[in-house]
Amino acid sequence: MPQPLVVVFAGTSWDGVTGSDRLLAAALTPHADILWVDPPISAATPDRYRYGASRLGVAPQIRLVSDGVTRLTPRVLPLHTRPYIKVSTAALIRSQTRWALRKLDRRPVAVVACNLVDVLRSWGPGVSKVLYGTDDYVAGAELMGQDAARVAEDERRQLDNADLVVAVSTVLAERWTALRAKRVELIPNGVQTSAYRVPGEPAVLPKPLAGPVAGVIGQFSDRTDFELLAALADDGISLLLVGPHDARWEPERFAALTERPNVVWVGRQPFESLPSFLRHIDVGVTPYRDTPFNRASFPLKTLEYLAAGKPPVSTDLPAVHWLDSPLVRVASTPKEMVAAVREAAAESGDPTQMAARQAFAEQHSWAERAKALAAALPL
Repeated sequence: MPQPLVVVFAGTSWDGVTGSDRLLAAALTPHADILWVDPPISAATPDRYRYGASRLGVAPQIRLVSDGVTRLTPRVLPLHTRPYIKVSTAALIRSQTRWALRKLDRRPVAVVACNLVDVLRSWGPGVSKVLYGTDDYVAGAELMGQDAARVAEDERRQLDNADLVVAVSTVLAERWTALRAKRVELIPNGVQTSAYRVPGEPAVLPKPLAGPVAGVIGQFSDRTDFELLAALADDGISLLLVGPHDARWEPERFAALTERPNVVWVGRQPFESLPSFLRHIDVGVTPYRDTPFNRASFPLKTLEYLAAGKPPVSTDLPAVHWLDSPLVRVASTPKEMVAAVREAAAESGDPTQMAARQAFAEQHSWAERAKALAAALPL
Protein backbone atom coordinates (compact mmCIF):
# COMPACT_ATOMS: atom_id res chain seq x y z
CA MET A 1 0.00 0.00 0.00
CA PRO A 2 1.52 3.38 -0.98
CA GLN A 3 2.25 6.05 1.57
CA PRO A 4 0.19 9.25 1.70
CA LEU A 5 1.15 11.74 -1.02
CA VAL A 6 2.33 15.30 -0.38
CA VAL A 7 2.68 17.80 -3.23
CA VAL A 8 5.57 20.23 -2.74
CA PHE A 9 5.50 23.38 -4.86
CA ALA A 10 9.20 24.09 -4.60
CA GLY A 11 11.13 27.33 -4.57
CA THR A 12 14.03 25.77 -6.48
CA SER A 13 14.44 23.09 -9.12
CA TRP A 14 15.25 19.60 -7.85
CA ASP A 15 18.58 19.85 -9.71
CA GLY A 16 19.21 23.44 -8.67
CA VAL A 17 20.69 24.81 -5.46
CA THR A 18 19.89 22.39 -2.64
CA GLY A 19 17.87 24.42 -0.19
CA SER A 20 15.67 23.80 2.82
CA ASP A 21 12.67 22.85 0.67
CA ARG A 22 14.48 19.92 -0.96
CA LEU A 23 16.22 18.83 2.25
CA LEU A 24 12.95 18.76 4.17
CA ALA A 25 11.09 16.99 1.32
CA ALA A 26 13.77 14.30 1.10
CA ALA A 27 13.64 13.78 4.87
CA LEU A 28 9.85 13.47 4.70
CA THR A 29 9.95 10.38 2.43
CA PRO A 30 9.84 7.88 5.33
CA HIS A 31 6.44 9.41 6.16
CA ALA A 32 4.99 10.25 2.72
CA ASP A 33 5.54 10.04 -1.02
CA ILE A 34 6.43 13.37 -2.61
CA LEU A 35 5.34 14.98 -5.86
CA TRP A 36 7.98 17.68 -6.26
CA VAL A 37 6.82 20.52 -8.52
CA ASP A 38 9.76 22.49 -9.93
CA PRO A 39 9.49 26.22 -10.51
CA PRO A 40 8.01 26.49 -14.01
CA ILE A 41 9.96 26.98 -17.22
CA SER A 42 9.00 28.56 -20.54
CA ALA A 43 10.37 28.69 -24.05
CA ALA A 44 12.35 31.75 -22.97
CA THR A 45 13.98 30.17 -19.88
CA PRO A 46 17.81 30.16 -20.26
CA ASP A 47 19.39 26.73 -20.57
CA ARG A 48 21.23 27.11 -17.25
CA TYR A 49 17.87 27.20 -15.45
CA ARG A 50 16.22 24.39 -17.42
CA TYR A 51 18.16 21.56 -15.73
CA GLY A 52 17.86 19.18 -18.63
CA ALA A 53 14.29 20.01 -19.64
CA SER A 54 13.84 20.43 -23.39
CA ARG A 55 13.18 23.82 -24.95
CA LEU A 56 10.85 22.13 -27.44
CA GLY A 57 7.23 21.28 -26.76
CA VAL A 58 4.73 22.61 -24.28
CA ALA A 59 3.93 19.49 -22.27
CA PRO A 60 5.04 19.26 -18.63
CA GLN A 61 7.53 16.54 -17.72
CA ILE A 62 7.20 13.87 -15.04
CA ARG A 63 10.28 12.00 -13.83
CA LEU A 64 11.00 9.63 -10.95
CA VAL A 65 14.09 11.07 -9.25
CA SER A 66 14.45 8.82 -6.19
CA ASP A 67 12.51 6.39 -4.06
CA GLY A 68 9.36 8.16 -3.00
CA VAL A 69 9.98 11.35 -5.02
CA THR A 70 8.42 12.11 -8.40
CA ARG A 71 9.32 15.35 -10.11
CA LEU A 72 7.06 17.54 -12.25
CA THR A 73 8.46 20.39 -14.36
CA PRO A 74 5.54 22.64 -15.42
CA ARG A 75 5.57 24.75 -18.58
CA VAL A 76 4.20 28.29 -18.64
CA LEU A 77 4.20 31.43 -20.76
CA PRO A 78 7.34 33.55 -21.26
CA LEU A 79 7.78 36.43 -18.79
CA HIS A 80 5.76 34.35 -16.34
CA THR A 81 6.82 36.33 -13.25
CA ARG A 82 5.51 39.64 -14.59
CA PRO A 83 2.55 40.98 -12.56
CA TYR A 84 -0.11 40.56 -15.24
CA ILE A 85 1.12 37.20 -16.51
CA LYS A 86 1.72 35.44 -13.19
CA VAL A 87 -2.04 34.96 -12.76
CA SER A 88 -1.93 32.58 -15.72
CA THR A 89 1.32 31.11 -14.36
CA ALA A 90 -0.34 30.01 -11.12
CA ALA A 91 -3.34 28.60 -12.99
CA LEU A 92 -1.08 26.62 -15.35
CA ILE A 93 0.96 25.22 -12.47
CA ARG A 94 -2.19 24.11 -10.64
CA SER A 95 -3.74 22.53 -13.76
CA GLN A 96 -0.53 20.72 -14.74
CA THR A 97 -0.14 19.43 -11.19
CA ARG A 98 -3.65 17.98 -11.36
CA TRP A 99 -2.73 16.44 -14.74
CA ALA A 100 0.30 14.80 -13.11
CA LEU A 101 -1.84 13.49 -10.24
CA ARG A 102 -4.25 11.91 -12.73
CA LYS A 103 -1.31 10.31 -14.54
CA LEU A 104 -0.04 8.93 -11.24
CA ASP A 105 -3.57 8.00 -10.13
CA ARG A 106 -2.93 9.66 -6.78
CA ARG A 107 -4.73 12.15 -4.55
CA PRO A 108 -2.66 14.24 -2.13
CA VAL A 109 -3.35 14.58 1.55
CA ALA A 110 -1.49 17.91 1.59
CA VAL A 111 -0.09 20.52 -0.78
CA VAL A 112 2.85 22.62 0.39
CA ALA A 113 3.78 25.98 -1.14
CA CYS A 114 7.41 27.01 -0.60
CA ASN A 115 6.83 30.52 -1.99
CA LEU A 116 3.99 32.96 -2.63
CA VAL A 117 2.85 31.63 -6.01
CA ASP A 118 -0.94 31.22 -5.90
CA VAL A 119 -1.08 27.40 -5.78
CA LEU A 120 -3.05 26.73 -2.59
CA ARG A 121 -6.54 27.51 -3.84
CA SER A 122 -9.22 25.12 -5.16
CA TRP A 123 -8.02 21.81 -3.73
CA GLY A 124 -11.30 20.85 -2.18
CA PRO A 125 -12.03 19.07 1.11
CA GLY A 126 -9.60 16.58 2.57
CA VAL A 127 -6.45 18.28 1.25
CA SER A 128 -4.42 20.23 3.80
CA LYS A 129 -2.97 23.44 2.35
CA VAL A 130 0.39 24.49 3.81
CA LEU A 131 2.64 27.51 3.41
CA TYR A 132 6.26 26.59 4.19
CA GLY A 133 7.70 29.99 5.04
CA THR A 134 11.49 30.24 5.02
CA ASP A 135 11.87 34.03 4.75
CA ASP A 136 10.20 37.34 5.49
CA TYR A 137 9.07 37.85 1.91
CA VAL A 138 8.04 41.48 2.40
CA ALA A 139 11.28 42.49 4.15
CA GLY A 140 13.24 40.77 1.38
CA ALA A 141 11.30 42.28 -1.52
CA GLU A 142 13.81 45.04 -2.24
CA LEU A 143 16.70 42.60 -2.00
CA MET A 144 14.98 40.45 -4.65
CA GLY A 145 14.10 43.43 -6.86
CA GLN A 146 10.36 43.15 -6.13
CA ASP A 147 7.63 45.61 -5.15
CA ALA A 148 7.05 45.29 -1.39
CA ALA A 149 3.36 46.27 -1.57
CA ARG A 150 2.66 43.66 -4.23
CA VAL A 151 4.56 41.02 -2.25
CA ALA A 152 2.50 41.91 0.84
CA GLU A 153 -0.69 41.29 -1.17
CA ASP A 154 0.63 37.90 -2.30
CA GLU A 155 1.55 37.05 1.29
CA ARG A 156 -1.92 37.99 2.55
CA ARG A 157 -3.57 35.80 -0.11
CA GLN A 158 -1.33 32.85 0.70
CA LEU A 159 -2.01 33.17 4.42
CA ASP A 160 -5.76 33.30 3.76
CA ASN A 161 -5.61 30.12 1.65
CA ALA A 162 -3.33 28.15 3.99
CA ASP A 163 -4.72 25.82 6.64
CA LEU A 164 -1.25 25.62 8.19
CA VAL A 165 1.73 27.97 8.06
CA VAL A 166 5.12 26.45 8.88
CA ALA A 167 7.62 29.11 9.97
CA VAL A 168 11.36 28.46 10.19
CA SER A 169 12.02 31.14 12.81
CA THR A 170 10.35 32.66 15.85
CA VAL A 171 10.29 36.04 14.09
CA LEU A 172 8.31 34.61 11.18
CA ALA A 173 5.99 32.67 13.49
CA GLU A 174 5.22 35.87 15.41
CA ARG A 175 4.71 37.86 12.21
CA TRP A 176 2.25 35.43 10.68
CA THR A 177 0.42 34.88 13.96
CA ALA A 178 -0.06 38.66 14.16
CA LEU A 179 -1.44 38.57 10.60
CA ARG A 180 -4.01 36.04 11.82
CA ALA A 181 -2.90 32.97 9.95
CA LYS A 182 -5.25 30.10 10.80
CA ARG A 183 -2.54 27.93 12.37
CA VAL A 184 1.20 28.53 12.73
CA GLU A 185 3.81 25.88 13.60
CA LEU A 186 7.48 26.65 14.28
CA ILE A 187 9.69 24.13 12.45
CA PRO A 188 13.18 25.64 12.05
CA ASN A 189 15.68 24.68 9.39
CA GLY A 190 17.70 21.55 10.03
CA VAL A 191 20.87 19.85 8.85
CA GLN A 192 21.58 16.66 6.93
CA THR A 193 23.91 15.23 9.55
CA SER A 194 24.67 12.04 7.61
CA ALA A 195 26.48 14.06 4.93
CA TYR A 196 29.09 15.15 7.47
CA ARG A 197 29.69 11.70 8.95
CA VAL A 198 31.15 10.21 5.77
CA PRO A 199 34.98 9.97 5.84
CA GLY A 200 36.81 11.65 3.00
CA GLU A 201 39.67 13.85 1.94
CA PRO A 202 39.64 17.65 2.12
CA ALA A 203 38.80 19.42 -1.13
CA VAL A 204 41.68 20.62 -3.27
CA LEU A 205 42.14 24.37 -2.86
CA PRO A 206 43.75 26.73 -5.38
CA LYS A 207 46.34 27.70 -2.76
CA PRO A 208 47.17 26.59 0.79
CA LEU A 209 45.77 28.43 3.77
CA ALA A 210 47.62 28.83 7.07
CA GLY A 211 45.66 28.32 10.25
CA PRO A 212 43.50 29.36 11.84
CA VAL A 213 41.02 29.12 8.97
CA ALA A 214 37.55 30.64 9.23
CA GLY A 215 35.07 29.28 6.72
CA VAL A 216 31.91 30.84 5.34
CA ILE A 217 29.48 28.86 3.19
CA GLY A 218 26.51 30.43 1.46
CA GLN A 219 25.77 33.31 -0.87
CA PHE A 220 27.84 36.47 -0.64
CA SER A 221 25.33 39.26 -1.10
CA ASP A 222 23.79 42.27 0.60
CA ARG A 223 22.90 39.96 3.48
CA THR A 224 26.62 39.57 4.30
CA ASP A 225 28.52 41.95 6.59
CA PHE A 226 31.63 42.69 4.56
CA GLU A 227 33.35 44.48 7.43
CA LEU A 228 33.41 41.26 9.47
CA LEU A 229 35.11 39.33 6.68
CA ALA A 230 37.63 42.11 6.14
CA ALA A 231 38.41 42.30 9.87
CA LEU A 232 39.21 38.59 10.01
CA ALA A 233 41.53 38.80 7.00
CA ASP A 234 43.17 41.97 8.37
CA ASP A 235 43.94 40.14 11.63
CA GLY A 236 45.78 37.38 9.78
CA ILE A 237 43.01 34.79 10.02
CA SER A 238 42.65 32.82 6.78
CA LEU A 239 39.26 32.81 5.04
CA LEU A 240 37.75 30.01 2.96
CA LEU A 241 34.68 31.37 1.16
CA VAL A 242 32.37 28.80 -0.42
CA GLY A 243 29.40 30.03 -2.45
CA PRO A 244 28.31 32.37 -5.23
CA HIS A 245 28.91 36.12 -5.20
CA ASP A 246 26.13 38.53 -6.14
CA ALA A 247 27.87 40.83 -8.63
CA ARG A 248 25.86 43.80 -7.31
CA TRP A 249 27.30 43.45 -3.80
CA GLU A 250 30.66 45.13 -3.06
CA PRO A 251 32.11 44.13 -6.45
CA GLU A 252 35.46 45.92 -6.08
CA ARG A 253 35.97 45.24 -2.38
CA PHE A 254 34.99 41.58 -2.69
CA ALA A 255 37.38 41.10 -5.62
CA ALA A 256 40.19 42.73 -3.63
CA LEU A 257 39.41 40.55 -0.61
CA THR A 258 39.60 37.32 -2.61
CA GLU A 259 43.00 38.32 -4.03
CA ARG A 260 44.60 38.44 -0.60
CA PRO A 261 47.10 35.67 0.14
CA ASN A 262 45.11 34.45 3.16
CA VAL A 263 41.75 34.28 1.35
CA VAL A 264 40.40 31.57 -0.97
CA TRP A 265 37.05 31.87 -2.74
CA VAL A 266 35.89 28.74 -4.58
CA GLY A 267 32.50 29.98 -5.81
CA ARG A 268 29.34 27.90 -5.96
CA GLN A 269 29.83 24.23 -5.06
CA PRO A 270 27.40 21.31 -5.12
CA PHE A 271 25.86 20.45 -1.77
CA GLU A 272 27.59 17.05 -1.79
CA SER A 273 31.03 18.68 -1.77
CA LEU A 274 30.46 20.99 1.22
CA PRO A 275 31.81 18.52 3.82
CA SER A 276 35.12 18.27 1.92
CA PHE A 277 35.56 22.05 2.12
CA LEU A 278 34.59 22.20 5.78
CA ARG A 279 37.45 19.79 6.53
CA HIS A 280 39.82 22.69 5.88
CA ILE A 281 38.33 25.08 8.42
CA ASP A 282 38.82 25.56 12.14
CA VAL A 283 35.78 27.80 12.69
CA GLY A 284 32.55 28.37 10.75
CA VAL A 285 31.22 31.92 10.50
CA THR A 286 27.69 33.21 9.89
CA PRO A 287 28.37 36.91 9.14
CA TYR A 288 24.85 38.28 8.56
CA ARG A 289 24.06 41.98 8.70
CA ASP A 290 21.47 43.21 11.20
CA THR A 291 18.44 43.62 8.91
CA PRO A 292 14.75 42.64 9.24
CA PHE A 293 15.18 40.03 6.51
CA ASN A 294 18.18 38.43 8.23
CA ARG A 295 16.56 38.52 11.66
CA ALA A 296 13.65 36.49 10.27
CA SER A 297 15.94 33.86 8.75
CA PHE A 298 17.29 30.62 10.16
CA PRO A 299 20.72 30.12 8.55
CA LEU A 300 21.47 26.57 7.46
CA LYS A 301 25.20 27.18 7.71
CA THR A 302 25.32 27.44 11.51
CA LEU A 303 23.97 23.91 11.92
CA GLU A 304 26.16 22.65 9.06
CA TYR A 305 29.27 23.82 10.90
CA LEU A 306 28.11 21.98 14.02
CA ALA A 307 27.37 18.81 12.06
CA ALA A 308 30.91 18.94 10.71
CA GLY A 309 32.20 19.20 14.28
CA LYS A 310 33.38 22.79 13.83
CA PRO A 311 32.67 25.60 16.31
CA PRO A 312 30.37 28.27 14.82
CA VAL A 313 30.50 32.01 15.37
CA SER A 314 27.40 33.95 14.33
CA THR A 315 26.20 37.49 14.41
CA ASP A 316 23.39 38.19 16.87
CA LEU A 317 20.32 36.58 15.27
CA PRO A 318 17.06 35.37 16.85
CA ALA A 319 17.79 31.93 15.38
CA VAL A 320 20.95 31.70 17.50
CA HIS A 321 18.99 32.60 20.63
CA TRP A 322 16.44 29.90 19.76
CA LEU A 323 19.24 27.32 19.52
CA ASP A 324 20.26 28.48 23.01
CA SER A 325 23.60 26.67 23.12
CA PRO A 326 27.04 27.68 24.44
CA LEU A 327 28.42 25.77 21.45
CA VAL A 328 27.48 28.77 19.26
CA ARG A 329 29.41 31.98 19.92
CA VAL A 330 27.85 35.35 19.14
CA ALA A 331 29.83 38.30 17.80
CA SER A 332 28.48 41.30 15.92
CA THR A 333 31.30 43.86 15.70
CA PRO A 334 34.58 43.33 13.84
CA LYS A 335 36.54 43.33 17.12
CA GLU A 336 34.15 40.80 18.70
CA MET A 337 34.26 38.60 15.61
CA VAL A 338 38.06 38.40 15.54
CA ALA A 339 38.21 37.58 19.27
CA ALA A 340 35.46 34.96 19.05
CA VAL A 341 37.00 33.24 16.01
CA ARG A 342 40.42 33.05 17.64
CA GLU A 343 38.90 31.73 20.86
CA ALA A 344 36.87 29.12 18.96
CA ALA A 345 39.86 28.08 16.85
CA ALA A 346 41.84 27.31 20.00
CA GLU A 347 39.36 24.56 20.94
CA SER A 348 38.36 23.50 17.44
CA GLY A 349 40.15 20.15 17.48
CA ASP A 350 39.14 19.09 20.99
CA PRO A 351 37.53 15.62 20.56
CA THR A 352 35.05 16.12 23.39
CA GLN A 353 33.88 19.43 21.99
CA MET A 354 33.67 18.01 18.47
CA ALA A 355 31.47 15.16 19.70
CA ALA A 356 29.26 17.60 21.62
CA ARG A 357 28.77 19.73 18.49
CA GLN A 358 27.81 16.75 16.36
CA ALA A 359 25.46 15.40 19.04
CA PHE A 360 23.77 18.80 19.22
CA ALA A 361 23.41 18.87 15.43
CA GLU A 362 21.68 15.46 15.54
CA GLN A 363 18.96 17.01 17.69
CA HIS A 364 18.35 19.44 14.83
CA SER A 365 18.61 17.09 11.86
CA TRP A 366 16.26 17.24 8.89
CA ALA A 367 14.96 13.85 10.01
CA GLU A 368 13.80 15.44 13.26
CA ARG A 369 12.27 18.37 11.38
CA ALA A 370 10.44 15.96 9.06
CA LYS A 371 8.99 14.14 12.06
CA ALA A 372 7.61 17.46 13.32
CA LEU A 373 6.08 18.26 9.93
CA ALA A 374 4.61 14.77 9.60
CA ALA A 375 2.98 15.22 13.01
CA ALA A 376 1.49 18.53 11.86
CA LEU A 377 0.07 17.04 8.64
CA PRO A 378 -2.75 14.49 8.23
CA LEU A 379 -0.36 11.59 7.55
